[in-house]
Formats: sequence, C-alpha cells, structure tokens
Amino acid sequence: MPLIIVFFGIITLLFLMIKFRLNSFVALIMVSIGVGLAEGMPALEVINSIQKGVGSTLGSLTLILGFGAMLGVLIAESGAAQKITTSLIKRFGIKNVQWAIVFTGFIVGIPMFYSAGFVILVPIIFTIASTTGLPLLYVGIPMVASLSVTHGFLPPHPGPTAIAVIYEADITLTLLYGIVIAIPTIVLAGPVFSNFLKNIKVTPPKGLFETKELKEEELPSLSTSILTALIPVLLMAISGIFKLLLPEDNLVNMIFGFLGNPVISLLIAVLVAIFTLGIFRGKKVEQVMNQLTESVKSIAMILLIIGGGGAFKQVLIDSGVGDYIADLMKDSDISPYILAWGIAGALRISLGSATVAGLTAAGIVSPLIVTTGVNPELMVLATGAGSLILSNVNDAGFWMFKEYFNLSIAQTFKSWSAMETIVAVMGLVGVLIIDTLI
Repeated sequence: MPLIIVFFGIITLLFLMIKFRLNSFVALIMVSIGVGLAEGMPALEVINSIQKGVGSTLGSLTLILGFGAMLGVLIAESGAAQKITTSLIKRFGIKNVQWAIVFTGFIVGIPMFYSAGFVILVPIIFTIASTTGLPLLYVGIPMVASLSVTHGFLPPHPGPTAIAVIYEADITLTLLYGIVIAIPTIVLAGPVFSNFLKNIKVTPPKGLFETKELKEEELPSLSTSILTALIPVLLMAISGIFKLLLPEDNLVNMIFGFLGNPVISLLIAVLVAIFTLGIFRGKKVEQVMNQLTESVKSIAMILLIIGGGGAFKQVLIDSGVGDYIADLMKDSDISPYILAWGIAGALRISLGSATVAGLTAAGIVSPLIVTTGVNPELMVLATGAGSLILSNVNDAGFWMFKEYFNLSIAQTFKSWSAMETIVAVMGLVGVLIIDTLI
C-alpha cells in the first residue's frame, strides 16, 4: 500500500506539471502534503515534516548556490569566459577546435549554471562555424556535452549538490569521482558523437545574437580567467585526494578539508574574483556588488524547487515509506545504482526537469544507502546521470537547443536528446566501473 500511494503521488506530480503547467515548487509541496496524509500522518506532522525537509536540504545549499551564482556572473560580465574561449581556440588551432571547445565548456561550465554558460558560449560557437566552414553541430555538440556533464555530475551545480545533501555524501569526493567519469563521458558524447552529425546542415536564425563582446584589451588575462574560475574545483579536488591518502586527523588533511569545503572554496573564489575580475579591472566596488546582488535573483526559483524536493523526501522518510522500500530491496539482486539511475531516468523523461527528477529519485532510494552500504558519492553520480537521459519536448533545455541551433524536432532528437542519453548511460557505466575498484 505505501508504494501505491507514492506511485499515485508521482503520477499526480506529473499531471500537475505537464497538464496544468503548475510551478514545480508548488506541485512538489502539494504532492508532499497529499502523500503524507494518505500515508496516515497527522496533518500537523506533515507540515512539520515539510518544513524539516526544506530546512535540512537548503541549510547548506543556499550558501553553495548563492556563492556559485556570484562567481558565475563575475566570470561572465568580466569577459573571462570570452577570454578562455578565444585563447583556447587560438592555441589548439582549427584542426583541433573541438578539443578547445570541450575544454572551454568544461572550465566555464563548472562555476556557471547550464543556461548561463550556454547563452555565453553559443554565439562564439556560431562564429567558429561560420569562419571555419565546419558543420554547426560538429562544433556545437562538444560544447553542450561539456556543459551538460558539469551540470549533471559535478558539484557545486544544484542537482548533484542537492542529491549529495539528501544522501549525506561527501561533496568533495563526489566531485573527484565525478571528474573521473566526466572526462570519458564528454569525449564520447562530444567530439566522437558529433562526427555522426555532419550530415545535419543547419544555419542559426538571423539576428538571434546581440550579445556584448568585449575588445581584447578589455579582457582579463587567460591565466587569471582560468585560475579564478577553477579555484573551487582545485580546492575541492585537492581536499578529496588528501581524504583518500591521509589519515583523518592529519593536519594537512584537516586544513584542506576546511579549504575544500564547498562553501569555503566558493567564498574564496568569489572574494578573489571580486578583485581579479572586478576591482583590478577598473570597476567600482558598488558596481561589482550590484552584479552580485543581481546574480542571486537568478537562483531564487531553483532554491525553492530544491526545497520542494527536500520536503517530498522528508515526507517519504517520516511516513515510513523509506523503511518500507529499504525492506523490500534488502534481498533484491538489483543494484542500488541501477535502481536510482532508472527511477531518475523515468522521472526525467516524464517531467523534463533534471533537477526535480534527481531530487525525487533521491528521496525514494535514499534509505538504500544505509541498508545496502552502497557508496553514497557514487549514488549521487548514478542519480545525476539518470536525471539527464533522453531530454525531450517537456524540457526547457530541449527547446533552447532547438531554437538556438535552428533545428527541426527530429533533428533535435537526433542530436541533443541522443547526446544527453549518451551522457546518462556513460555516467552509469562509469559508476559501476569505479564501484568495482574502490
């Protein structure tokens, strides 16, 4: 009976979001209340559970996503992203332009949300395609593959970070494992897969781009741009390596454990960026602070949606559904990684939103981490990978890619949706391989 209630709760969630186009946060809270009451929880306990779920999920995430948004806008507005792109393309040359784009997408994608990175980089993609004569998708797919992988696999992005909080996974180790899986995934879904799309001839819509492009003398240096963008990743990766190699009470491990904490590493990056990409570039303090204020507005709804996912998760736990699922799976031969990936994938195909799919799946399977002893960091990556599969017409990213690249629906499925599916499958394969090695 508990699973039947959860099943109808998810069906209701799909119905509210797809049929009525209801806001994801509102739909999640409504379904959380309905499932809690249907499972027999007293009304006041349902409300307390929802408040607890929102609070526990957003407690650490608010700082991470807030600082992440600030760092992203400083990188974008200063021209650092433009500098990284143009410099790498010059150094790699036209022959190896795909690899320049892969590196650019990876570096820019880590500190920036997917949509922001896409809008900043896609005009440069069109410029490269027009000046070199290379097919548009041959140049563009490596870029979106990099952005998609960083969005789905790597903290401090909202999806994997929020799932890590639900699973109580170590975010620095999640990042470390995520980078290991991300490299072959990007190569296959980007440069390799794009070779099969050369026959799709498309041209961008005229007058689409009116983005501000800075002059070369207005841009920060390449070293400053790359180092500032990668500060959080470097600190978290170093921290993760020391955690694997040194005892927990080792002084070096403790120091980098502090510096590599996602909140601290992002705060350090923002403080550095304020000077290297702001004040030292001739901007006034008030101007830089206004940019930071505006950047936070962009994540308000993301935070609410993540909070709604946390509320649903907590209701499932407090109502006893989590324990019920754990008991059912106790003697099952199905790998928890495959189960999390499959549930997230089914929700992604149905709902469209990768973030909502990942959070909902995490709430359903989180009890399995305790009962099976499965690695929580790899569970984050399996869930995040599943949440990317087969983007289709109910996903905003599908339409963004279609319209910017001026594709038909069929061409978008053959390119964008196929690329997302490759990323999802490669993510699961990577998780299963690493699980056998650790």
